[in-house]
Amino acid sequence: MPDIPLGVLDLVPVSSGSTAAEALRNSIDLAQQAERFGYARHWFAEHHLNPGVAGTSPAVVLALTAAATSTIRLGSGAVQLGHRTALSTVEEFGLIDALHPGRLDLGLGRSGGGPPRRSATAPVAATPVVDGRAPNGLLIPPRFSFEHLLDSPRIALQRALLLPPGAEPQDYAEQIDTILALFAGTYRSPEGIEAHVVPGEGADVEVWILGSSGGQSAETAGARGLRFAANYHVSPATVLEAVDGYRAFFQPSEYLDKPYVSVSADVVVAEDDATARERAAGYGLWVRSIRSAEGAIEYPTPQQARDRTWTDDDRALVQDRLDTRLVGTPGRVADLLEQLQEATGADELLITTITHDHADRVRSYELLAREWHRRGHWAPPSDT
Repeated sequence: MPDIPLGVLDLVPVSSGSTAAEALRNSIDLAQQAERFGYARHWFAEHHLNPGVAGTSPAVVLALTAAATSTIRLGSGAVQLGHRTALSTVEEFGLIDALHPGRLDLGLGRSGGGPPRRSATAPVAATPVVDGRAPNGLLIPPRFSFEHLLDSPRIALQRALLLPPGAEPQDYAEQIDTILALFAGTYRSPEGIEAHVVPGEGADVEVWILGSSGGQSAETAGARGLRFAANYHVSPATVLEAVDGYRAFFQPSEYLDKPYVSVSADVVVAEDDATARERAAGYGLWVRSIRSAEGAIEYPTPQQARDRTWTDDDRALVQDRLDTRLVGTPGRVADLLEQLQEATGADELLITTITHDHADRVRSYELLAREWHRRGHWAPPSDT
């Protein structure tokens, strides 16, 4: 296997019995440790109205983390463009880049302000899946439907609070084009008026598109020659469709001459399988809270998770995520990550790990980094 960098995807989780302030301090500490372990990137997700997630503003968390680190790339995974303008996004990242030049990744997603819009182009057929497995054996579970979330009163409230009254999100592809033009200093209004963003114009920011299917996000990233991040951890059923679609749509650009893909995975690593499973025990209950549209709960302890009485409907909500979470010893998890990389052709892998105790989360990333170094997938830092 070639050199495959690992990155961190951090939701800034709030553990039960903890606070948002502690979660933020923990995430900054994790970024510092990830830098020392040799991780290439540390990205922060954006979520709203979730008691168990403190990462409401990636740009703010990025600014705090940039001041506490020195070399690791920092980014958003992803800024939700559905309730933002292109200008506000470029201004925020331009401000951070002014003080921390050349370290930022701007990951962009469609969600946030309204229901998803389908691409005008049908998704490209993905790598064939037989009996729930990719050709190399990677588990591809049945497709999970997110349609019930669109009718959720809580999601409707989120849209109402995120968007000014009467406002409609800009078309996603047009918004991406505006962001790229503002960074490049080439923006012109339909009337021919120039707009120049200071700071922001000329910023050394790497733009990524995040997507879970082979639809509009994959098409937008490919057609503009941008980097693409696919979500095995969010929608494992459609990861092959997403990467295949992106590559089919790809056109060489000033940014890339060939496709570049990162793929995410949920991971918990410990010294032995039993310990890893124990530390991963709260995950199902946490995912259930998200997929039932209740909002992410504070991340439970293993005992709190065991105390939950599960129904068949509960299990149906989370089974694909439980089946595709990579849990175990460093060797076992590295084997599974190599399988994921082989199936998707990923250039990088993005690791998201949540445990109730911060020390266990840091330890998981450390053990995985050591094993990845041992296998020769990256050069270890001098102090690892």
